[in-house]
Amino acid sequence: MGQLDGKVAVITGGGRGQGRAHAVRLAEEGADVVVCDITEQVGSVPFPTGRPGDLDETVAAVERTGRRCIALEADVRSTADMTRLAETAMGEFGRIDILLANAGILSLSENTWELTDEAWDDMIDINLTGVFKSCRAVIPHIRAGGRGGSVVLTSSIAGLKGVAGCTHYAAAKHGIVGLMRTLARELAPESIRVNTIHPTGVDSPMSNNEYFPQWLEEHEELGDAMRHNLMPVDAMPVRDVSDVVLFLVSDAGKWITGSTQQIDAGFLLK
Repeated sequence: MGQLDGKVAVITGGGRGQGRAHAVRLAEEGADVVVCDITEQVGSVPFPTGRPGDLDETVAAVERTGRRCIALEADVRSTADMTRLAETAMGEFGRIDILLANAGILSLSENTWELTDEAWDDMIDINLTGVFKSCRAVIPHIRAGGRGGSVVLTSSIAGLKGVAGCTHYAAAKHGIVGLMRTLARELAPESIRVNTIHPTGVDSPMSNNEYFPQWLEEHEELGDAMRHNLMPVDAMPVRDVSDVVLFLVSDAGKWITGSTQQIDAGFLLK
């Protein structure tokens, strides 16, 4: 018996990284999964974003657990795509119990006043508006089931603290917290929990690429402020984040809502 037997989870940004890890972890506990991601480069991001084949790898990884996985190429910036995502999940499984609004990007800037319009717009459109659009499309189907449910929005330590080098990222991730708190108030009477997670650096393609470590080295003062957790880990294993997500969406977390769950190895204590 798994903790999520009979449940259906919808996960945005499920093509790789945290999204793929979450899909596999929930499937290991009995959930069927619907994932989406883009398969093209976001222009303002200086390292590879989604690629063709990413979603196929997620499907294969989930299916190795014995659960089903449906994958769609879909962009969280598109209302039509998010509607199609929710409708596909309902058409395939007849229910949605869990939403992980996980899709996100990262780009960097030495300061706020040198940010370009493109970098700001891409960041807010994907990391904040995209979270809103995925919630708006999926939550009505969770409500319609009348069984309660769980929504987890992926924020960051930069959603709780200003972090040098990423003004636009911090603004978007702080915005997610406000969205979460409002949704949690609205949905609590229906036993639908809404929480944010706030990881420190994670060993995923967003930080494990050629660009990010080089940028940190070239901007030593900013880089030092973005690194160095108090606990002895630099980039957290992605499965460790997935274990916290599992806790929040399972019955173990049935009374937790409106919370900002830090997974930060002591970063915010610095």
